[in-house]
Amino acid sequence: MIDLLIIGGGPAGYVAAERAGQAGLKVVLFEKEAMGGVCLNEGCIPTKTLLYGAKIYENVLQGDKYGVFSDAPRFDYAKMVSRKKKVVRRLVLGVEAKMKAHKVTVVKGEATIVGRSSAGIEVSSNGESFIGKNLLICTGSESVILPIPGLAEAGDVVVTNREILEMTTCPKSLVVIGGGVIGMEFASLYNSLGAQVTVVEMLPEILGGMDLEISAALRDIYAKKGITFHLSSKVVQVDGHKVLFEKDGETQTVEGEKILLSVGRRPVTRGFGLENLGVELYRNGIKVDEKMRTNVPGVFAAGDVTGFSLLAHTASREGEVVVNNLTGRDDVMRYIAIPGVVYTNPEVAGVGETEESAKAKNIAYKVAKLPMAYSGRFVAENEGGSGICKVLLGEKHGEVIGVHMLGNPCSEIIYGACIAIEQEMTLKEMQEVVFPHPTVSEIIKEVVFSV
Repeated sequence: MIDLLIIGGGPAGYVAAERAGQAGLKVVLFEKEAMGGVCLNEGCIPTKTLLYGAKIYENVLQGDKYGVFSDAPRFDYAKMVSRKKKVVRRLVLGVEAKMKAHKVTVVKGEATIVGRSSAGIEVSSNGESFIGKNLLICTGSESVILPIPGLAEAGDVVVTNREILEMTTCPKSLVVIGGGVIGMEFASLYNSLGAQVTVVEMLPEILGGMDLEISAALRDIYAKKGITFHLSSKVVQVDGHKVLFEKDGETQTVEGEKILLSVGRRPVTRGFGLENLGVELYRNGIKVDEKMRTNVPGVFAAGDVTGFSLLAHTASREGEVVVNNLTGRDDVMRYIAIPGVVYTNPEVAGVGETEESAKAKNIAYKVAKLPMAYSGRFVAENEGGSGICKVLLGEKHGEVIGVHMLGNPCSEIIYGACIAIEQEMTLKEMQEVVFPHPTVSEIIKEVVFSV
């Protein structure tokens, strides 16, 4: 008897498989495409690889600020894409090696849930049946395709995150429909490489859900870099290379060589026999409890398919929660300190409550914030750069409830704030932490001492 069947080899699935294998469970993992899921193959890793190349190019262009000069700097986009593929392939092989090391059986092919019987939960793939005591569903998410008139007729002019990563030439102009995390990262990438970028966003501000002050500050930086933003704008039609949108009661038009559709993602709950188990859905994802259990005994779900926190690091932790409970360790999933990062240049990172969410929840709080320039290391490495760090504290007990930052390299710093929130550290306790000097992370200590 197989202890755990896992459908999906993304961050939730392969991490759960690795942990279960380490614990001595017999595991079978089904993956119809490449191991690593969307994150490794079509999201997190390939985009960051390209963004890093663009960041290097942008730094070269600005080298004179640091006394470094380079005549006629250029980039080879096809080579950047080739390196991206090389990085992805290397990491996919790494995941596959982990599965082999922990004796996880990987079945390459589509999986279909047959149903549940007295023998266990049955899943079929490639004409073979597998019976397991437990099933973990990690089918991930897919890009949302809005029913915009003219979208289908535009053909390959319109791309999602999947198609745009396969392009081997840099477009001269790009219209991004959707100013969320994915949209802004691609806007940043092509802006750094010299393309004319326009962002059309339905909401009043980009990066919905993140701290509004930080989002507005990032938008201001990119507006100065040449990106055009149309906020509170609803796309009503695509006509070839043109995007028509309504704003303030008027219809306006923008045009681009390519149009990136980036309006969010939705859980994949169809096409693999989920209906054969009677699993309850909530909104557009699978409903789970704090232990990632569904309403069907022995059936769990983790990652984007739950529709709750569509982030790779959330998915990995959810997969761990499932395995911990299967192996006798009482564990629950907590979402109070899930970090969010936007890998633009400069980066944005945040965790915990924003001012907006705290107000919505009637949480009494106080704010401390400082420019990133209060960090000597930041000033040394970001000539002319700007940024901000803000810390939210509970008004009654002075505990850290949120930290939000704009400025490089806040993606590498935010984990410290995650720990502070998880451990319910107070202002006094944060002040007693010794930070290494000189580092940009010291900005957090400067902020908590400014209260």
